[in-house]
Amino acid sequence: MSIYNHNIDLAGKKEQITLEPYKDKVILIVNVASKCGFTPQYTELEEIYQKYKHEGLVVLGFPCNQFANQEPGPDEDIQTFCKLDYGVSFPVLSKIDVNGENTHPLYKELKELAPGTLGSAIKWNFTKFLIGKNASEVKRYAPITKPKSLEQDIIDLLHK
Repeated sequence: MSIYNHNIDLAGKKEQITLEPYKDKVILIVNVASKCGFTPQYTELEEIYQKYKHEGLVVLGFPCNQFANQEPGPDEDIQTFCKLDYGVSFPVLSKIDVNGENTHPLYKELKELAPGTLGSAIKWNFTKFLIGKNASEVKRYAPITKPKSLEQDIIDLLHK
């Protein structure tokens, strides 16, 4: 299965999309949470998105409540928080699981393509996956990695 074929629920809607429309773009996928010490990374994620979206960067946030109950609210609350507190304009999708029995199929595939240094499990909120055009490359970054530090990797993939 291609990462572009997985069904993804739109937040607050009974509608699904796939990543197929983003096949020719560079995608940064992040599991996010509103009550995490890394939550301020939303600011840098939005800045990078604004800076490179016209060149073909897409940022997708996937809320997850699997780490210390740091994303407990419903999709509507998450959307409101992201927009009001951080001015997020990139898509923040419906809440998913990134580990365990109910891991979203997209995350199962991402973890296979870029397993991480200490096994494939997602260790915490704000783990990042950077996907090249047509899934030419998939890189994984730790939660502590600030989004702006990915800028050169993003530029490199945008110009490939």
